[in-house]
Amino acid sequence: MTLAAPEAKPSPYNHQTVLWVKHWTDRLFSFAISRPPTLRFRSGEFIMIGLALEPKPILRAYSIASPGFADEIEFLSIKVPDGPLTSHLLHIKPGDEVLMGKKPTGTLVLDALKGGKRLFLISTGTGLAPFLSVARDPETYERFEQVIVVHTVREVAELAYRDLFEKDIFDDELVGEQARKQLVYYPTVTREPFERMGRITDRATSGDLFKDLGIDRDRFDPAEDRAMICGSMAMIKDVAALLESHGLVEGANSEPGDFVIERAFVG
Repeated sequence: MTLAAPEAKPSPYNHQTVLWVKHWTDRLFSFAISRPPTLRFRSGEFIMIGLALEPKPILRAYSIASPGFADEIEFLSIKVPDGPLTSHLLHIKPGDEVLMGKKPTGTLVLDALKGGKRLFLISTGTGLAPFLSVARDPETYERFEQVIVVHTVREVAELAYRDLFEKDIFDDELVGEQARKQLVYYPTVTREPFERMGRITDRATSGDLFKDLGIDRDRFDPAEDRAMICGSMAMIKDVAALLESHGLVEGANSEPGDFVIERAFVG
């Protein structure tokens, strides 16, 4: 009598292939992996990704930078030379294998916001990632009359995807026409000379943000403005406090509000 071999236990991860890698600076890179046919996600959500390292796989939460309908899954990452994951991830190349979780989730989604006139997508550094997804989703432009991508970095070279927001998105087959009319790109730099310098909280508090955008007031308006925030913990805390002081209320998937943050990254 021959005993049947035990069935192999299904992997808890999707095993996906790296399609391309782009190194922006010595601190910043983007990459895309193949998309599992079964993966469904809402623009702005995050998922666990990582590598099959020894003695065990290491995965971290990463915001998905591609919109929900994309054929590939794109990510934006920092490089941490001694980081448990990124010290290895920064060396990936096309054809390599990346592990990806099976359950995307998150709060930086349109479902967690009430309707409004104007959507601010406020980010620092790699916090831009979920807004690369949201800003390329047609539903965003159906929900809001104006979409403002705010990206604050330390150095001009860290304005990853600047070309996308200044020209390439306007040729996008799905959102190009809407983006030309409704999208505003608002980059700021803190440590180098630039046309707009300073932290976004300072520019909002001083009223310069609204003046630059041609908005005839010096504060956020809970009747019109909605916001998503992603980036450094300090920026998230400061911007959330500012929004609340202006009367905006934080929302969630279970109870949509005026602004949302990704609490999974904040702790």
